[in-house]
Amino acid sequence: MARAAQRILVVDDDAVTRHILVGYLHRAGFETLAATSGDEAVALAAQHTPALVLLDLVLPAPDGYEVLRLLRRDAVTRDVPVVVLTALEGDLEIERAFEAGADDFLRKPFRAAELLARIRGQLRLRSYLVALAQKEHDARVMLDLTRSLASSLAAPDVLYSVVRRIAEVVNVERCSLVVAPGQGDVGYVVAASDDPSVQSLPLELGKYPEIRKVLASGAPVTIDDVSTHPLLDAVRDRVSSAPFASLTLLPIIYEDVPMGVLFLRASSERGRLGERELSFCQIVANAMAVSLRNTRVVQELRDESRASKTARVEAEQQMRSLERYWDLFMSASDGMVVIDHEGKTLFANPRATEILGYSESELRARNAATLVVREERARLVQIRRGFLAGSFPANLDLRVRCKAGTVCTLSMSFSELLREDNAVLLTFRDVSEDRATAQELARTKDFLTALIESSPDAIVAADQHGTMLLWNGAAERICGIPRGDVVGRRNVRSIYPSGVARDVMKKIRGSGHGGEGRLEGYRSEVLDAHGEKIPIVLSAGLIFDHGKAAGTVGIFSDLREKLRMEAQLASVEQRLAFSEKQRVAAELAGAAAHEMNQPLTSIIGYAELLLRKVDAESPAAHAATVLMREAERMAEIVRKLGTITRYETKEYVGGTSIIDLDRAAAPPPSGAPGPTGRVVR
Repeated sequence: MARAAQRILVVDDDAVTRHILVGYLHRAGFETLAATSGDEAVALAAQHTPALVLLDLVLPAPDGYEVLRLLRRDAVTRDVPVVVLTALEGDLEIERAFEAGADDFLRKPFRAAELLARIRGQLRLRSYLVALAQKEHDARVMLDLTRSLASSLAAPDVLYSVVRRIAEVVNVERCSLVVAPGQGDVGYVVAASDDPSVQSLPLELGKYPEIRKVLASGAPVTIDDVSTHPLLDAVRDRVSSAPFASLTLLPIIYEDVPMGVLFLRASSERGRLGERELSFCQIVANAMAVSLRNTRVVQELRDESRASKTARVEAEQQMRSLERYWDLFMSASDGMVVIDHEGKTLFANPRATEILGYSESELRARNAATLVVREERARLVQIRRGFLAGSFPANLDLRVRCKAGTVCTLSMSFSELLREDNAVLLTFRDVSEDRATAQELARTKDFLTALIESSPDAIVAADQHGTMLLWNGAAERICGIPRGDVVGRRNVRSIYPSGVARDVMKKIRGSGHGGEGRLEGYRSEVLDAHGEKIPIVLSAGLIFDHGKAAGTVGIFSDLREKLRMEAQLASVEQRLAFSEKQRVAAELAGAAAHEMNQPLTSIIGYAELLLRKVDAESPAAHAATVLMREAERMAEIVRKLGTITRYETKEYVGGTSIIDLDRAAAPPPSGAPGPTGRVVR
């Protein structure tokens, strides 16, 4: 952008704020103007037309609101972007500022980075609007010029009007149209923007090497300085006195053959043409090529008509009938071809030749059926038969093979054009990319549908009103409710017990779960077809469209099998705990029996010894007998404990069985149970 376009007007009655703003802007590379009042701001804006205005609302009269209205009324400042700076907190003031014409606002205090970002954003938007307006202006001019060329069949006065308009649009001193028929050494200046009397001025091409180069190469030539460019060395004497410092020449090409040159000359102050100007001139040159070619075609038709009165009448009729549609043909953005009922091409507009890659003469030499791929030709035969019955289909896709060998899909529409000549107008546009995109979207949709249907978890979705939009196969299986009874018919609240859906939405939106619009691993319940509750674990979230919540999606898993397995596991663990207690009790009993074995052995032995030593009728014998009896009773208890704990017993004195300590203490063989029932390995 030019330096003048970077000038920013700062309007604020506070000196400190103005100083800060001007400092920010200078460091960012902007020029500044400063105003302390509304009147001064309006005057400076009208005088200097700034690229942007930074405007405080609170000003000495007139205030910022009135300044906005005054700027928008003035044609000079109407489109200048205005960024409002305000310390006012109320939304009403901001609304008033936008109603008065503000483009953006920023509250005080502000950050420098944000201020500069807002400014650059508004300047960028303004540059886009200016460029768009320039393109729109160029398009209108171009449309007027091409219509003039098409309707006039290159009349001299129209050609003068066209080159004069080109010179005005691209801002050059002179624009000439040079026609070079055949391969001769003479060209003709048929129009010049600075002299309406020039119509067929002969030009020796040998004196114009720049024109020869364009005609030979078919490419544009730009000469920034005629005094030093090597292309002009042979004619330096002629160009040294010329009032023009720079030259731009663009070829006028029809069917790949240069017919002439659009010749633009500018002074040194004007300089090199920009990309926009070159593009504009090239498009007009292409339209000139068609117009000049049509002039030649019309002339040939008229010449041939002199040989035969009938041929002349038919040619004139055909020419007049086609001229009625000339503007439409030449300016249409769609390809347009006129064919007869047999498929012969009568006319093709430039857009049609661009899409198909064939020149108009090549299309005239071919039957339309040869362009259609082999698989589509049977359909084309049916279409042509329909012409005879008055049937002209629209928006029909046909695949054709272009000159480059590529196959493209064209959306075609047929309409009757000349009933007496059996002429049909075929309009088409290339929709290959659109159809390929549609197919890719369909494949993606099918894949996502298969993915959703193959999920073992239920996947459900609803719009912002709660109406169910998605109910996959897993949801059908878990809840036992067919998809047709849910999608579009039921509210999402109906699949949950009372109040659960409301609680889920609160948790999704609540700050306790991050406030991020999602919920994960939440245990809840859903209802089956009979209203029975099914335990689930749920993950859910909001669906956003352009930053706004548009619906919800939930994924849940059936917990019934998991809960059943957990109950079984708890039961097994309980039984294992009881068995462990029994094992501990048995080991304690075995240990007790083992420890009692030796004392009982000693008691029984000493009782036996005592009975042998004392008189049978003595109190000692009686005591020994009691000891024997009680010891044997205790031995029986020990034996039973040994049986429970798998300790072995053996016969002892008097036929009494006691624990066999040797066998109990010996390690069991590998793979056999130990004294406590454990297997020794």
